[in-house]
Amino acid sequence: MITWLSFVLLSLATFRLTRLIVYDKITGFIRAPFFEVEEKWLTDGTVEETVTFKGHGWKRWIGELLRCHWCTGIWSSIILFIGFHYYSIVFIPIIIVLAVAAVASIIEVVISYFI
Repeated sequence: MITWLSFVLLSLATFRLTRLIVYDKITGFIRAPFFEVEEKWLTDGTVEETVTFKGHGWKRWIGELLRCHWCTGIWSSIILFIGFHYYSIVFIPIIIVLAVAAVASIIEVVISYFI
């Protein structure tokens, strides 16, 4: 049985881990072998992204997985839950750090919206 606190921590940690893997520049080295993103600034100020996947088969599948936050979110939640359940001594500190970082990023977005 999982407690509400554990559920909230796992949810926030999954959110942050997913964003870290799919979007953050610091983990670009993980995505680099699988796909390349080219950004083009349009005249209206928006950015158009073109994704080029590298390879075929498993390599392309991993690239598509790393590009999709829904897909990565599922796998992130599975890994964090299994780690929490079977290797809690290692995973609980990781989950707490990711959850705190998720709350901090949510607060930043809210503050940025109002400023």
